[in-house]
Amino acid sequence: MSSASDEFQRTPGGAVLMDGNRLRDEIVARLRAEIEAAGSPPVCLATVLVGDDPPSRIYVRNKHRKAAEAGMISRAEELPADASQDRVADLVGRLAEDPTVHGILVQLPLPDGLDPEPVLSLLPPDKDVDGLTERSLGRLVRGLPGHVPCTPLGVLRLAERYGVETQGRRAVVIGRSTLVGLPQVLLLARRGIDATVTLAHSRTTDLVEVCRQADIVVAAAGVPRMVTADHVKPGAAVFDVGVTRTDEGIVGDVDFEAVQAVAGAITPMPGGTGPMTIASLLENTLLAARLQGVMPS
Repeated sequence: MSSASDEFQRTPGGAVLMDGNRLRDEIVARLRAEIEAAGSPPVCLATVLVGDDPPSRIYVRNKHRKAAEAGMISRAEELPADASQDRVADLVGRLAEDPTVHGILVQLPLPDGLDPEPVLSLLPPDKDVDGLTERSLGRLVRGLPGHVPCTPLGVLRLAERYGVETQGRRAVVIGRSTLVGLPQVLLLARRGIDATVTLAHSRTTDLVEVCRQADIVVAAAGVPRMVTADHVKPGAAVFDVGVTRTDEGIVGDVDFEAVQAVAGAITPMPGGTGPMTIASLLENTLLAARLQGVMPS
């Protein structure tokens, strides 16, 4: 941890609390200032919500609320749960061709029976503000300019803001999804960030020992409280990305109470990486507007 960490709020155990809500609001304010300085051009984020999944509806509502705070235009497109594959594809295709729409987010998961891959493939790379298409991920692999998946980007923004050193440090990412795990590995290993990264997963032998070698742990396996104090090297930075809804409420992959007594820095759940996913989405939307000539570079 950097010496700047002395200014930050700490947990009862002494770890720096990496507050995603606070940093999200700082980023939203910065984006609004950039848009206003450019004369408030109409930067538009469109979302596609299919069905009535309550968590998805909450996520989309929060994205629109923060987009408005950032000075952006929100366009909410909704289809019923029984919408056909062709109907969903037609909507996304029309948004892709609409020059007034700069970023498109298809809220996942789609209802059962719908295949997300053909839908995502309709997104032009410049408008893929979730960074999830094969073309966006391919750009990330090759180190080319493009949109980075929002949650992994949010983890990096938290690391930057809270003084988590990455150069030459060892990092472990638990989980190998294309949504978080794989792009997180690529980001941490990128030139300029320069961590030495291990990808761990459900079949990793001696996961505790693998994690204890790390200065940075990113838990993104979707297994409630799987990361305990035994997994964490004293002073390590721990980012909790996993989200599981239980009768107790939202539970992360990290046993927060135990780990905060050992870690040097830790994200809360909720209030850590989740808000940063929205912040990164809005960052990507502003980048999309720049790529499409709406905002100055």
